[in-house]
Amino acid sequence: MIVARSLTKIYGDKPAVDGITFTVEPGRVTGFLGPNGAGKSTTMRMILGLDRPTAGSVTVNGHRYQDSPAPLREVGALLESRALHPGRSARDHLRWLAVSNGIPSSRVDEVLGLVGLEAVASKRVGKFSLGMGQRLGIAVALLGDPPVVVLDEPVNGLDPEGIRWVRNLARRLAAEGRTVFVSSHLMSEMALTADHLVVVGRGRILADCSMSEFIAEHAASYVRVQSPQLGEVADLLRRQGLDVTPHEEELRVQGLDAAAVGELVGKSGLLLHELTLVRSSLEDAFMTLTADSVEYSAHSMAATPAGIAR
Repeated sequence: MIVARSLTKIYGDKPAVDGITFTVEPGRVTGFLGPNGAGKSTTMRMILGLDRPTAGSVTVNGHRYQDSPAPLREVGALLESRALHPGRSARDHLRWLAVSNGIPSSRVDEVLGLVGLEAVASKRVGKFSLGMGQRLGIAVALLGDPPVVVLDEPVNGLDPEGIRWVRNLARRLAAEGRTVFVSSHLMSEMALTADHLVVVGRGRILADCSMSEFIAEHAASYVRVQSPQLGEVADLLRRQGLDVTPHEEELRVQGLDAAAVGELVGKSGLLLHELTLVRSSLEDAFMTLTADSVEYSAHSMAATPAGIAR
């Protein structure tokens, strides 16, 4: 597993990572979330020994990554898919990595087939599209058949089929008992992939819990009510002490589940046209939690400044 203890990285007088402690356990996909500038990439670089912690420690399977004699056999990582020699073929890029870590050459063609690049294995990687480069980066991560896999934005540049493939791959690796740590800005995809979440903001841990716990704690849910007698229904529910908010042609009710709201309205003889429990998404929960941790925030353009053409 991956274990970080009071992990800290300071650049100048600014802490990029500020004393974070967390554990990434095997057998589940752990999502690593945070706004831009939250310290995610720096944390991943420290896990892989590319940056040295200012204080604290991070270990993989009980020791530092750089102390492993064959790191690709212990940790497979995708941090920058374009970090490769553009003149090499995909097969040759994997071959020299395999030799450097004592990995059998037969494994090269195995991973090329796994990521769907066998047809372009002899093509120079400098001619690869963003999505093809991403697949090659994932092939590198899987080359040593490692028990720990670290993926930073693995679906970047992939089409819908490729995104689904990465999702299924991550879940399959976790089901095999591996430790899978995935960073992504695609909340909808992370909601389908991750079992557990570590959320950071301004270099600090904001949440470390299961996906279901995170949404339950940080996302609001309500019961949507539609009725031809909306005013009467609202008055009835408010008299029961419920939080009722009119919104366009519906009511948003908090304080009871849909079944209980329906029973209250039904007993009163009022009509209902819709009664639906609406749960907020992972994106909603994430935005709520990290609202005060966003380093770069754009403002909407209320009006076009004078002298600037539309």
